[in-house]
Amino acid sequence: MLDAVLSPEWEHRYYSFDSAWGDGEMMASMRNGSGDEYFILFDGHGAVMKGFDHESIMSPWSSEVVDIWPGMYARVPDEFSSFINEPAFSIEDVTFCIWRRASDARWHCGIEEFPPGDDPDGSEWMLEVLGGDPAAYQKFAREYYETELPLPAIEHVYRMQPLDQELLGRLNSALSLEDIRADASEIGYPVS
Repeated sequence: MLDAVLSPEWEHRYYSFDSAWGDGEMMASMRNGSGDEYFILFDGHGAVMKGFDHESIMSPWSSEVVDIWPGMYARVPDEFSSFINEPAFSIEDVTFCIWRRASDARWHCGIEEFPPGDDPDGSEWMLEVLGGDPAAYQKFAREYYETELPLPAIEHVYRMQPLDQELLGRLNSALSLEDIRADASEIGYPVS
């Protein structure tokens, strides 16, 4: 919702969310305009995601022979086969894939051995803002959108409290509730 407020034109958004991607499915995505992206599918089975850091050593394009890192999709459960076969998710451009079935106690990954180095697959920096810390989004907005958002306003959104005109004015004074109502509906975010 914060990205919809800061970047009203969908095609220019960094983060997007569709609460009705398919029947019983929701989809989140990140696209930074430089080739890095991730897609996350949520359904009754759980959640599965794949990401692509174009500068990662694990990129299929990092060597002369284009090839997905060994084991990347090897253990993805059958329940998530529709995700692996979805052309919209650019499945061949991948540096990490993780999943968690609704019954799982933790996230899983098919990779058994990572190359040396900090964050070799790009997942750490790409998923940082999903950790639940509003300050992480504040830092992101400062760096990417070059704007200083008030932390209490971000916290309000992280708690899924209804968006009203007063809060919207603190986040982007150029917008009205009517300007973002359709986006909020697609995202599944409450608007008063």
